[in-house]
Amino acid sequence: MSQITLKGNPIHTSGDLPKVGTAAPDFKLTGGDMSDVSLKTYAGKKKILNIVPSLDTSVCAASARKFNQEISTRSDLVCLTISNDLPFAQKRFCDAEGIKNVVTLSQLRNRDFGKKYGIEIIDGSFAGLLGRAVVVLDAQDKVLYTQLVPEIAQEPDYEKALQATK
Repeated sequence: MSQITLKGNPIHTSGDLPKVGTAAPDFKLTGGDMSDVSLKTYAGKKKILNIVPSLDTSVCAASARKFNQEISTRSDLVCLTISNDLPFAQKRFCDAEGIKNVVTLSQLRNRDFGKKYGIEIIDGSFAGLLGRAVVVLDAQDKVLYTQLVPEIAQEPDYEKALQATK
């Protein structure tokens, strides 16, 4: 279990992010077309897992926009923005924001991702949502970098995450 804060108030996640150097846990999430998606869907690509509570918040939206911009020229890299938002809401957000380079994935049908990655919030008003974190994987799904953002209202360290993909 890890402690983070929501507007300065302590809350906890269900565990710890995967350790750098280990194999990333596989997952089954729901894509925008309602298909099941796993790490194998993006085999051979480096991955940024941009994990957020909800794209309906300004900080989550900002992180999706920033990664969308930063990876636009990288064919070897995919950014997966993962939340509990419904795929329909994720699609509306991306369409409204002009986001084309980020893939949104939902825990709609399977809530194991948050538990496997230790990022499900277990108490406070955000209980059941995902905390804010970034996990960078190489093309073979080995963990290269992680950041559990200590305050949900804070943006992740984009520079370090992007540096880990090079």
